Amino acid sequence: MKKSRILSKIMYIVLAFWALTTIYPLVWVIINSFKDTQEIVMNSFSLPQRFFLENYQTALENNILQGYANSLIISVTVVFFVLLFGSLAAYTLARFRFKSKMVIQGLVISSLMIPIFATIVPVFGILLKMNLFNNYLGLILPQIAGNLAFTISTLAAYMTTIPIEMEEAAFIEGCSAYQVFKKIVLPITKPSLAAVGIFVFLWSYNDLFSALIILRTRDKMPINVLLTDISSQYGTDYGLMAAVIAIIVVPIVTVYIFAQQFIIEGMTSGAVKG
Repeated sequence: MKKSRILSKIMYIVLAFWALTTIYPLVWVIINSFKDTQEIVMNSFSLPQRFFLENYQTALENNILQGYANSLIISVTVVFFVLLFGSLAAYTLARFRFKSKMVIQGLVISSLMIPIFATIVPVFGILLKMNLFNNYLGLILPQIAGNLAFTISTLAAYMTTIPIEMEEAAFIEGCSAYQVFKKIVLPITKPSLAAVGIFVFLWSYNDLFSALIILRTRDKMPINVLLTDISSQYGTDYGLMAAVIAIIVVPIVTVYIFAQQFIIEGMTSGAVKG
């Protein structure tokens, strides 16, 4: 018993140290966002002598709010359609039997191992033929396709844990497959849907690679592309860089902190059968 307590204390110490190494860089960026470049160069680890709000003013003048709006339009749309198509496909694979089921499951799992960099050339050609460059759809459609495999495999694993007797009772009462899916399966699957939705939102929000290739005009660029643009325009203005990073990262970290319970519950519930 005593040995177990000692091991627990050691584990908490290690986790606390790990948390500090993760949290401190973010705190350091926020502190430096209120300094001018000269003060950062002189001493970047001290508190600001005065709050230099001009960094945030300059950041807001560079279409940061428009970038936020663009990121939300793209990411929310991607999450909606990924959950819609992914949940329907996952329910089909989890509950129905058909000849090509094993083939489709194998394709879904194997597609998880294909990186986005390997698909950018054919995607580029398709978007060029469809005239979708510098268009929200040109970024949304590849992101939906790229996130479906993860969504289907995760939701299907969760749905197989739902007692089949509940669905059989609904069928006996005269419900159709769609009604069973809508009234029974979806409400029970909410934790997993929330977890997958959060992950997909974060991946879409942080997708700099695709946005740089597909979107060309400043008014359509998401916020992470604007960060790259500002960093090249104001290369040595470290205070401005820190302010822009704080504006981009802090809301996402806040969402993650409040949503971590859904992430943990959704990602672990499907791992236990019954």
